[in-house]
Amino acid sequence: MTKTISTPRWKRVLVKLSGEALMGDETHGLNMPTLDKIAQDLATAAALGVEIGVVVGGGNFFRGFQGADKGIERARADSIGMLATVMNSLALEFAVERQGQTCRALSAVPMPSVCQPFSRQAALNHLGKGRVVILAGGTGNPFFTTDTGAALRAAELSCDAVLKATQVDGIYSADPKKFPNAERYDTLTSGEAIERNLAVMDTAAFALARENAIPIVVFALKEQGSITAAICGEGRFTLVTP
Repeated sequence: MTKTISTPRWKRVLVKLSGEALMGDETHGLNMPTLDKIAQDLATAAALGVEIGVVVGGGNFFRGFQGADKGIERARADSIGMLATVMNSLALEFAVERQGQTCRALSAVPMPSVCQPFSRQAALNHLGKGRVVILAGGTGNPFFTTDTGAALRAAELSCDAVLKATQVDGIYSADPKKFPNAERYDTLTSGEAIERNLAVMDTAAFALARENAIPIVVFALKEQGSITAAICGEGRFTLVTP
């Protein structure tokens, strides 16, 4: 984006990225130019003094429910999916560090030879030192999505907002790619999102955000600088209030 970025609207945020967001034009896996673009955006926001946590999904490698559909028991399939999020987090950690921004990946699934185990104290310490913190491994438990993991980590780390990056510029009444006449919402409450069964995040994630008074910003990731713009309250997005 070429427009001037204004003052950040929130001091500490949790950015939720899907695994598919890291694929770029690939059919699966990682696309390094896409990783670098996201990393540059995160580094730019951090340079503004924003404390940033990031939760990344694993859908570019493996989703738990997909494994369950193939006959793998759900708990085991979700464990495989959590490992996929660790792979993505390590790749994003590298990309952010390559931008000159200090970064730490912390995993809810302990694997200390690869990255630091997650603890609230460690994550807060890194955030306080200006490091981007990438939170891998979901919640560390099966049967929870990374959306719910993002809301949980946002509550644990006293984040001011959750920024949910998607392929569209907000929340719609239906998939706008399938239904061109779908209504776009500028603002919603978490309760309305749950009641209307809006699938941009799962019910548990909306409920956690509501219970902890954390707003959710849903925006499109496709343009360069979109994360920083959303942090500054700029561009098109849907604001879900508690």
